[in-house]
Amino acid sequence: MDDWFFSALKLTTRAIEVGGIAIIVLGILGSSIAALWQILNGRPGADAFTLYRSNVGRAILLGLEFLVAADIINTVAIEPTIQSLLILGGIVLIRTFLSFSLEVEIEGRWPWNRHTTESGPSRPSA
Repeated sequence: MDDWFFSALKLTTRAIEVGGIAIIVLGILGSSIAALWQILNGRPGADAFTLYRSNVGRAILLGLEFLVAADIINTVAIEPTIQSLLILGGIVLIRTFLSFSLEVEIEGRWPWNRHTTESGPSRPSA
């Protein structure tokens, strides 16, 4: 393929990576400002902290999604070697584990318990 195509792919990958990093940084800053605002407006510190943690976790999750997308584009389109595929697999496994852990931390329950805690346990009708 043409050199301009690979240059465009590398530029796109870098832009997505910068976007992911920006989402994480801005999410942390925004969450910090929102938490301070809530505390200054009389909300209990424990409530503000809980909301802060969940907002920071969501920002990290979204940023990780962008970073994984950039890694996939980089590996599949720019450097399709066995070594880069294995490295991508490791990165995706680690980031998937991080995402899963953050999701459990944010929601406070296992993903497979989502339906039982939202509407209560289902009971058979008599």
